[in-house]
Amino acid sequence: MVSEAGEQSLMAHLLELRQRLLYAVIAVGGAFMLLLPFANELYAWLAQPLLATLPKGGQLVAIEVASTFFVPMKLAFYAALFIAMPAVLYQVWAFVAPALYEKEKRLARPLLLAAGLLFYLGCMFTFFILLPVMFAYLNSTAPAGVAMMTDIGKYLDFVLVLLLAGGVSFEVPIAVLVAVLLGWVKVEQLVEWRGYIIVAIFIIAAIITPPDGLSQIMLALPMWALYEIGIVAARILVKSRAKADALNGNPAD
Repeated sequence: MVSEAGEQSLMAHLLELRQRLLYAVIAVGGAFMLLLPFANELYAWLAQPLLATLPKGGQLVAIEVASTFFVPMKLAFYAALFIAMPAVLYQVWAFVAPALYEKEKRLARPLLLAAGLLFYLGCMFTFFILLPVMFAYLNSTAPAGVAMMTDIGKYLDFVLVLLLAGGVSFEVPIAVLVAVLLGWVKVEQLVEWRGYIIVAIFIIAAIITPPDGLSQIMLALPMWALYEIGIVAARILVKSRAKADALNGNPAD
C-alpha cells in the first residue's frame, strides 16, 4: 500500500504539473490572441517565398469553402506556439529541475538554451534560404501550359513540415553532445564514423528536399558543419570533465 506521505508527495507533484501546464497554456493562448487579428497578414508573409517565384499574376487558391477563415487561424496558432515555446520549455524545466542534481542542472541549462537557438536558426534558414530555392525549382518543372496554383491549406502544411524538419536538422550538435555525455558513443567513434554519417546526412537531406541537387546540398552542408561542431564541442567537454575529475581525485571513466 502507498503510504500517506507518498500520497501527499504524489498529489503535490500532480498539482505542480497542473500549474506548469496551465502557465504553458496561458503563454500559448496569450500569443494566439495577440496574433489572431493579424492572421491574414501573417499568412501573406508566409506565402512570399512561393509567390515570389510564380509568374506575374500567379497566386494561391482556396479549394475548401472555409479555408480562407480556418487556414490563417491555424497559422496563427502554430505561430503562437512557435513564439511561446521558450515559455513552455521554461515550465517543463521548472517542473523537472528540482529532481536533478546541481551538476546535471549545469549541463542541462546550456544544452536546452543551445537546442532552442539552433531550432529557431534552422527554421530561419529553411524559410529565408531553402524555401525560395525549392519553390523556384518546383515552379521551373511545371509543364508548358500548366499554371502552379497551390491550395492555401496544402501550402501551409507543406511549409510547416519543412520548418519542423529544418529546425530538427539543426539539432545535430546537441544530439552529438547528449550521446557523448550519456556514454553511448565516444568522440573517437564519431570521428571514425564520419563518412557514414555524411552519407546519412545527404540521404536525410534528399528525403526532406525536392529532387534537385542544389536544395539537397544546401541542407546537407549545414548539417555536416553542425556535426563537426558537435564533435569539437564534445571533445572540449570530455577534456574539461577529465580535468575536473583529476582535480577532484576521481578516476576517469
